Amino acid sequence: MQPWSSVPVPKVPGTARPLRLFDTAAGEVRPVTAGRTARMYVCGITPYDATHLGHAATYLAFDLVHRIWLDNGHDVHYVQNVTDIDDPLLERANRDNEDWVVLAMRETALFREDMEALRVVPPTDYIGAVESIPEIEESVGKLLASGAAYRVDDDEYPDVYFRHSATGRFGYESNYDEATMLELSAERGGDPDRKGKEHPLDALLWRMARDGEPSWESELGPGRPGWHLECSVIALNRLGMGFDVQGGGSDLAFPHHEFSAAHAEALAGDHPFARHYCHAGMIGLDGEKMSKSKGNLVFVSRLRGDRVDPMAIRLALLDGHYRSDRSWTADALTKGTARLARWREAVALEAAPSAEPVVERLRDRLSDDLDTERALLAVDAWVDEALCRRGGEAGAPAAIRDAVDALLGVQL
Repeated sequence: MQPWSSVPVPKVPGTARPLRLFDTAAGEVRPVTAGRTARMYVCGITPYDATHLGHAATYLAFDLVHRIWLDNGHDVHYVQNVTDIDDPLLERANRDNEDWVVLAMRETALFREDMEALRVVPPTDYIGAVESIPEIEESVGKLLASGAAYRVDDDEYPDVYFRHSATGRFGYESNYDEATMLELSAERGGDPDRKGKEHPLDALLWRMARDGEPSWESELGPGRPGWHLECSVIALNRLGMGFDVQGGGSDLAFPHHEFSAAHAEALAGDHPFARHYCHAGMIGLDGEKMSKSKGNLVFVSRLRGDRVDPMAIRLALLDGHYRSDRSWTADALTKGTARLARWREAVALEAAPSAEPVVERLRDRLSDDLDTERALLAVDAWVDEALCRRGGEAGAPAAIRDAVDALLGVQL
């Protein structure tokens, strides 16, 4: 798959700050010690509907990671997948009497447009699950051969499952107890009651073909991949083991990221899959959880269709810590729109207070576990002073404009 178009990221004078991020596995904020090339994998969309604000908030958080690495002089190898074959996609296509391939292509294209409008720096590799099926098939075969996987005793549908205990480390990434894992697995795409499984937590690797479902010919038998293995394989084959950051929403910590790590570690015989597991909080609407089941999703494309400036959306979503569950309200967008207008007014001045202290504060805040709330306040303070004083250094407005673009991704 082709990612969206790239955006220019200005170079900012001064001294960059090493990044520190909260690691879910460790339960604390730790330094991210990337090498010359920083490596990141962020789980992509299942394209059965457009980009809602929960998606957008997650991808903005990891866009900041990308930008901080660039500011620190790293090359960045960023990989993102698209789950363009899975049950939710097929269910939506059946509900709407639509071809699942057409649905996936349309929503993926819309996602690209939304990411480009929000000025998210695109991934290096943008890979669909369907195009990865040969890699996935090979990996399932390896897991079967090693004993990490097994077929259920079912003459009609001998599906292949992963033994969750295969690595001896299962649970280290999410740190949940078994009761919690069982509950979340049932809620988030697992099938704990599947007859023939050795353990309710064992995860599907290869689903044998059913009538009316898409399937691919394979040495495993005709079928299609389970959800988690695609990310293991796509990341492992492009980034290798021990890459710097695996990212996604907090709802992916279990089961998806836990199993992605376990599958990859069983395949590679090595540990850990990623050196940082980083998760963004959920976005609600007016104090209520935002979800497709509640019918209260707010879509980026609809806001854009209503002529909302994507930079106002970006500012509104950044006005809250990325790890916190928070609510989208009309007031949040109003505040983001007003902030954008004031910032643009300030950088249009011929002169303004020195930019250097503000850029230093921006770097300090963002390198400290992406503290965007305080970063925005630092720019606000400069803007207030600039609009009040109406004088200062001739180069300051342009310097702030470049820093805000490079570090926060907001084009003024």
